[in-house]
Order: sequence, then C-alpha cells, then structure tokens
Amino acid sequence: MSYQVIARKYRPQKFEDVVGQEHVSQTLANAIKAGRIAHAYLFCGPRGTGKTTMARIFAKALNCTGGPKADFDVADPKCQEIADGRSLDVIEIDGASNNGVEQVRELRDTCRFAPASSKFKIYIIDEVHMLSTAAFNALLKTLEEPPAHVKFLFATTDPEKVLPTILSRCQRFDLRRIPANLIVKQLGYIAKEEGVEIDGGALFAIARAADGGMRDAESTLDQLISFCGNKIEETDVLSMFGLTAQSQLLALSQGVLAGEVDGALRELNTLAKSGKDLGRLLSDLLSHIRNLMIFQVSQGDLSLLEVSEAEATMLKEQSGLVNVDALSRILEVLTDCEGRLREAVSKKILIEVALLRAIQARNAVSIDAVLKTLNDLRSNGGGAVSSAPAPVSAPAKAAAPAPAPAPKPFTSLRDAMAAQQASAPAAAPVPKAEPPKPAPAPAPTPAPAPAPVDEPSMFEEEKPAAPRANVDIGALWDQVVDAVSRVSPFTRSYLLEAHPVSFANGVFIIGYDPEFSHHLSLVDNSKNHGLLQTKFKELGQGEVRVKFIESPEPEGWVRRQATVFNTPEPAQAAGDGNGAPVKVEKKSVEPVRIEDFKNDPLIKKALEIFKGQIVDVRA
Repeated sequence: MSYQVIARKYRPQKFEDVVGQEHVSQTLANAIKAGRIAHAYLFCGPRGTGKTTMARIFAKALNCTGGPKADFDVADPKCQEIADGRSLDVIEIDGASNNGVEQVRELRDTCRFAPASSKFKIYIIDEVHMLSTAAFNALLKTLEEPPAHVKFLFATTDPEKVLPTILSRCQRFDLRRIPANLIVKQLGYIAKEEGVEIDGGALFAIARAADGGMRDAESTLDQLISFCGNKIEETDVLSMFGLTAQSQLLALSQGVLAGEVDGALRELNTLAKSGKDLGRLLSDLLSHIRNLMIFQVSQGDLSLLEVSEAEATMLKEQSGLVNVDALSRILEVLTDCEGRLREAVSKKILIEVALLRAIQARNAVSIDAVLKTLNDLRSNGGGAVSSAPAPVSAPAKAAAPAPAPAPKPFTSLRDAMAAQQASAPAAAPVPKAEPPKPAPAPAPTPAPAPAPVDEPSMFEEEKPAAPRANVDIGALWDQVVDAVSRVSPFTRSYLLEAHPVSFANGVFIIGYDPEFSHHLSLVDNSKNHGLLQTKFKELGQGEVRVKFIESPEPEGWVRRQATVFNTPEPAQAAGDGNGAPVKVEKKSVEPVRIEDFKNDPLIKKALEIFKGQIVDVRA
C-alpha cells in the first residue's frame, strides 16, 4: 500500500476522537439524540482545527446504518464509504473551484432527487466563502427551503466573507484553536504508535509552532520523522523551523524584566546570528509576557495558561520582578513593534529599539501614581511628620533638635514649607540668650492705638481702610504710578500719559487727553483695574474703584517724563539698609522733529528693508 501521511492516517473518525472541540461535538451529538437536526450547518475556524473532519463525522452519524446515531460504528459499511469518499449520497464540493452560478444551478437541480441508498443527501461545501455573490444568491432559495432529504454542511476559514443572508439560514459553529497541551498529548500518542522516541521539549516546540492547528503539528511531526528517524530531540525541531529554545526565550525575557539592557541585547544578538526567525521570536516573547501578566492577575492560577513545567517555574520566579502596570507597558511597546515589523527594513534594529523601550517602560512611573503621591504629600503636610511630640527626659535632651525626617520625592516648595511649619512644634525651641534682668521699673505708659491703615492682627479679620480725607489726588496719582511701575512697566507706560480727574465716594477717575484717547481700549481692562485697586489699598485708601474716561488735560498739568526703577549697585545699596529700589530720575527728553526723524539714514534704510511707512513720531 502507498504511504499515508500522519494527518490523514490519524484523522478523527468519531465525535469523541476530535481534540479540543468538545463544545461542537457535544452539541451535534445532543442534536442527533434529540432529533433536532437542522438543514444547514456552518463550521468556521482557523486552519487545521477540524472543520471538514467535523462535517464528515456528522455526515457519518446521519447516514450510518440505523441512523441517525451519535455513537455509530466506525466499521459500518456506509461510514467506510463516507470516510473513503465513495458515498453517492455525500457530495463534497470545493468552493474555490466551483464558485460560479452554473455549478450552483447544477447542485440545485440534483438535490431534488432522492438519495441513492442512505437517509439523507448531504452536500459538504469546503471554503464556502469563495463562492461568488451571484452563486450565493442562486443558492438562497434552496438553502432556505431544501427538500426534506437534503442537508448542507459548509466549512470556511473566513466567515466574514459569507453573505449575511446565508449566515442567517445556517447554524453556526466556531471551532477554536487547539490548546498546546492537548496538541502535545496527541503528538505523544501518535509518536508512540509510530514507534518514534521524542522528548517533551521537542513536543512542546512543535505545539508552539503549530499555533493551535492540529494538522500543522501532525505535518511537522511527519517531516521530523523523515529528517531525524526514530529519535527526535528539541534541537532538531529548533534547527529545522528556526524556532527559539525555551531556555533562550526565558533568558531574553529575564533581561527585559530585570532591566538588564546588556544581557537582553546580547541574547538577541546570539539568536539573530543563529538564524532564528525574529518575527516568531517577538511573538513568543509577547506570549510569555502575557502569560506572566495573567499569572500575576490570577494569583498563580496555572489553569488559565498553556505552559510547560519549565515555563511555569520561570513564571513563579519572574513574578516578583515587576508589577502588573509595568507588564502592561512592556506589552504595549512589544505589540507596537510587532505591528511595524512587517514593514521594517532591518528587523533586528527594530527589535533592539523595542527591547530598550520596553526596559524604559518597565522603570517608568505612571502619571496616576505621580498625582497620587503629590496628593498624599499635600494631605500629609509634605512629609511623614509625627503628630505626637517627642518625649523629653531631660533639659539637655530637650535642647537638641529632633532628627529631620527623610524628604519624600516629588515634594514642591509649598509642600516643603508646610512640612517645615508642621515639624516646628515637635522640636524643642532653642532658648535665646537673655541679658541680666535690670531692677524693676514702673509700668510703661500704653502706646496709642495704631491707625486703621496698619496691618491687622493675625487673629482679627482684616477690614478695608477708609479713604483719607483731603487727599491730594496729584500726589496720590504719582504714588500709584510709581507703585505700578515696580510690578508692570508696560502698564506704567500708558499711565504716564494719563492724569487724575477726581476722587470721590471711593471712585478714582483717570482721564486721557483726546490726543491719547486711543489708549483707553488698551488700558481699560479687568487686569489693570485689579492692579490699580491693589495699589490704592496698599497706599491706605481702602477699596477704590477705578474708571477711565476721555478728558482734556487741566491747565498747568505737567506730564511726567520716563522714570525707571533699577536695582542699586552694591556701592549704592550701602546707604540704604532696607535694600529698597532707588528712584533714579532720567533727564528730560527733548521733542523730536518729524522731518529730522524721517531724514535719518537708519530710518530710511529700515523703511526700505521692511517696506514700511511712518505713522507717528513720539519722544
């Protein structure tokens, strides 16, 4: 007899033989037992997961002798005919090559005839999504109301391409990727039946490469038997398919999780030089980091993971290196790298950069953690300060200051000041050196009460001071302009062209001559109002409202010239013990004639360069 490949030789023949798809096989078996058999079924899922196999087993159960029966005999002649593809009543159609309207019309014509020897005429259409839209539409009426003896079994790897009108007429079953541990178990059984000695590492490597497809795993085992003979080791699998050894993968992940940049890059360089598939390596690293995160979240529940014993041991060791937040950030970096890997010219460089970014992401602190720390510092007064005073056992000990607590990170200046004030009561005050007490003197005469404009006591509410009577508004205006100049020289430049009009009932009216009326829109705003009100209050005038109007300058009013306030030089500051700014009067600026200004060579050159024109000239 001719050789039969492992994937066909060990294809499941009954529902209980199907690996990893119990949710489908159990549902179909229960439907047969209950007599609730629909007219159309759709099996969809990744390649090699058992779609066509499930359709054939279901066809056997329907057309077996004495059927339909879920526990049919595999040796039944009718079942043998279906398994060998010789049954006249089970027609398998390739949707990729029979996707036209003509083929569907032929199917629609033949399905009206009764089955030759079985109970049902069954049509198995593989890759049904390859049918054209016209072919789908031609099938709609027959699929919705077929003859009682006709059953349709569809299989596809891309159910999204099937028309919704077709999907609505079928019972859909989604076949899942087969877990790695089940693939390892099935491959071990096949290897034993074939008389092949294979170690556990090699089986797990084959299962990882199969990516949930049993047929891929069986084909790989078949190829390895031809390559290695009757003894297969893990190194044989790795060298043939460019896979990474589990120990090397765990060493690479160890370097990333421990923040060892040198170790991670050296391991990657070794794998690249040995010809490993870098795309597959990145995918395996992503899978391991994901398993570690699930392991931490589930508190060590290995039932949620598909890992070997060696990887389970490593997960327990690595779980203490990073937390879940760091793992999620590492996963984001590696996932982004995987998406860009296909378009990268140099995959190795891209993965090296991704490993560096992953290590940086491991050490990063989330913005939520920073905000939480700042809020804790603010609520705790900027540091861990004990609320209870330190016990004092002797005066000498009381005089010694308590040790300052270690500063916490992310403490602002305001938090540091609050911490200093909070910690002041805990430390014993340093006694001041007092002079010898003189002879008792008569009680001093009480000093007169302070004026209302003085600063209020810290235990009393501050009250606005009342405006002084008979105020010289000219002198007051000069004081206000000088006070504003220390805060905003820009605002002062506008105030120099203004003049005081009146001050009554808490309203100070400021006027601008019609020549400078265009300044009203620039200076009359809430910011300048607040600034002037503050300065009036500092000068003891209480709450004063400011109003800007257009008003001619009064006769005899002399507009102030530019006056600047500079920080005195050390020699000048020697005469002022308080270090206050020293008022330096500049010389008056003579008015500039417009003709002289326009004829200036530099002005002409500037007008030529910037293509400008002179609008006004002011001193």
